[in-house]
Formats: sequence, structure tokens, C-alpha cells
Amino acid sequence: MQLRQLPLFFILLATPSLFAACAEVPKSPEAQAEAAAIDDPLEPLNRRIFNVNDFLDRLLIKPITELYRFVAPEYVRDRVANIVSNMGEPVIFANNLMQGRVTDAGTTGTRFLINTTVGVGGIFEVANDWGYQKQMGDFGQTLYTWGIANGGPYLVLPLFGPSNFRDGIGLGVDTVMSPWGYIAAYGGQGDENRVNFSYFGADGITQRDQNMEGYDALRAGSIDFYAEMRSVTRQYRDKQLGIKPTDQPVFEDYN
Repeated sequence: MQLRQLPLFFILLATPSLFAACAEVPKSPEAQAEAAAIDDPLEPLNRRIFNVNDFLDRLLIKPITELYRFVAPEYVRDRVANIVSNMGEPVIFANNLMQGRVTDAGTTGTRFLINTTVGVGGIFEVANDWGYQKQMGDFGQTLYTWGIANGGPYLVLPLFGPSNFRDGIGLGVDTVMSPWGYIAAYGGQGDENRVNFSYFGADGITQRDQNMEGYDALRAGSIDFYAEMRSVTRQYRDKQLGIKPTDQPVFEDYN
């Protein structure tokens, strides 16, 4: 993503907030308590976006992923996943530093150095075997550590899926922080766009591949897939942030 595209991203992200002011406010105390617990004032809009995302997944993303699985053996898919994971390390490193997690940042930097060199550009995951485990770090998490504990209302983003306002902004910042488009820009805008589309496309297909069975099982077993995904997403994000889990069970196969 180019820097001049960033304002447009945030405008698109903030647009749903205009609908929040128009959302119907529950009148009874019971309905108000239920709405506060769900914290999804944009549910009609979110459901529409969710349904479009689900339609695109059934129409394009899942079939492409199934073709990818058919053509590429698991060994090759694992190597591609390693490359995508390694390309994400600089953003994790930056967020580790911004969160004051200096030791984790050192681990992330060391992982990137090892896997990029000994691991041949990240094709092979060497750092884990050497005791440098992958860390977690994104700008939504950074905002959380900076004191924005409440992520805001539930929000479904086109293509990117379930989120909230804090993590949606974090996604935009992480996208801009990724260095690969800037490096490719030295070869021209065409190279920058190709690298960005290739990276995000590979990341999306890899994630769909890794979550194929869990995601499809969740969809097949849900009476209300939207509500189930909302619950699972929040529980998984709370786990990432170290928030005490609720009494509801977590769907462990989805990551």
C-alpha cells in the first residue's frame, strides 16, 4: 500500500461509524444489557458485509485454495507458509519495540536474521529449532498495550473479515509498516504493486489453507454462522491479548 493510499483506507474504515449514529437504540433495560454484551450496533451492515465475504469465499477463495492444495503437496505449501511468515517478522519486530517488549523484539529480529540467511529467505524454519520461537505483535495489540483496552464495536471489514475499530486501524498501520512494498518501489510502481498483491494474496491463501477444516467445520455446525464467528473471533483475540477468557468454550481448531 502506498502512503498516499492511507487516508483513503482510514476513510473507508471510519465510514461505518456514520451508520452507528443511525442504529436503533434498544429501549428496555434487558435489551440494552444484551446489546451492550454483544456490542455490535452495526449488525445489519456487518451481516451484509459478512455475507458478501462468505459468498466470495465460497465462489473464489476456497476453490482457489483447494486447487492450490491439489497442485502443491503439503511440503511445498509449508515452504510457502514459512516465506509468508518470515516476511511478516519486520512488522512484528516493530510492534514488539513499540510495546516495550525488548526481549521479544530481540527474539523476532534474531528469528528474521536466521530464517532469512540459514533458512534461505525463510523457506525453512530454522529459528524454532534453535530456540527462537515466533512472537506475536500487531498494531492493534500495540494500541491495547498503550491503554486502548476497549477495541470498540464489532466490525466486519470487506475481505479482511471480523475485527473491531481498534484492530481495524491496527491492520491499516501494519499494512503501511510492511517494508516490502517500499523496497520493491525502487524498481518502479509496477514492481511495488506486484509485490504487495503477491504478498497479501499468498498470505490470504495460506491462512485459508491452514484453517480449511476448522473454518468449514465451524460454518457447517453453526445455526447462525455470523454470530458464531463473532464469538469465536472475540475469544481468539482475547486469548492473543492475554484477556481472561469467558465461560464460553473456544473453538480450538480455528486460528
